[in-house]
Amino acid sequence: MKISSDQSHLTLGLVVHPSRPVLDSVQVITRYARRTGATVIARPCDAERLGPEVVSVPAEEFADRVDGVISLGGDGTMLGAMRLVVGRQVPVLGVNHGHLGFLIEVTPSELEQALDRLAEGRYTLEPHSCLEAGGFTAFNDIVVASAEPLSSLTLDLEVNGLRHGYYRGDAVIACTPTGSTAYNYAAGGPVISPSAPAVALTPVAPMSGISRSVVLGKDDHIVLRNPSENAPLLFSVDGTPADPLRPGAELSIRLRTEAVDVVRFDADTHSQRNRVKLSLLDLPLRRDQLVELIPQPLREQAERLRQAHADPAQ
Repeated sequence: MKISSDQSHLTLGLVVHPSRPVLDSVQVITRYARRTGATVIARPCDAERLGPEVVSVPAEEFADRVDGVISLGGDGTMLGAMRLVVGRQVPVLGVNHGHLGFLIEVTPSELEQALDRLAEGRYTLEPHSCLEAGGFTAFNDIVVASAEPLSSLTLDLEVNGLRHGYYRGDAVIACTPTGSTAYNYAAGGPVISPSAPAVALTPVAPMSGISRSVVLGKDDHIVLRNPSENAPLLFSVDGTPADPLRPGAELSIRLRTEAVDVVRFDADTHSQRNRVKLSLLDLPLRRDQLVELIPQPLREQAERLRQAHADPAQ
């Protein structure tokens, strides 16, 4: 879906971090709306602190009324915004008011220019897949762990109706390509290209059973079953606790491709920034490879400073 060039009938929905200061970005968006005749709306949980120019609408109506969503926060806020519009072909733009922001391309200082590019149609849409399980949606990962702190779990794996063994360890992670750089990566799982329609299953601190990551395709039907007769398990969705997995119960997981479109203005720059962020998470790069991640103008400035330091006469 492309945001209409007729901005006078455009409705933008805001999803904001619950505590971080975002009013500067809200003011940029409302100025843009006044200039173009667009309407800015938010759910009551957000609208009450965003000012009178943001219209409060019932939460159950929000997704049906928006032509585009702007997320003001970090990756967690962005994931929440994406979950609101799964399957609705509503583009989502992230503005980074968080920390690393792997999903988010635009900084607050770039927001005004980004809105102008939206109006001009100078952007692309990047499709993102999600996992669907037990009525929940995850764009990063689903994690199953013991309900008892500091206890291990036992979990059976079934793929396409066939048993594939069991896990015994601290937890099991099922992740999308987007989520492969999160908990999955920290647990030693593979980094999956966003272009690959795949699911990774990674055990955390395995003791026995399946001890390595398994990568499955988009059409595979994955079932994780709690074989215990008395020990409940818990699963979380993108870091948020979901429902208990009771003794004998199973969690059915499927990958949904192209679930949401994320706005991209410069995919190469976004990828470059994420390489830098991954390097901060110990991606194994040599020193010469790390230098390649520094923007060319900064490298040239550093070289001039180095030369001036080496030759004070300059």
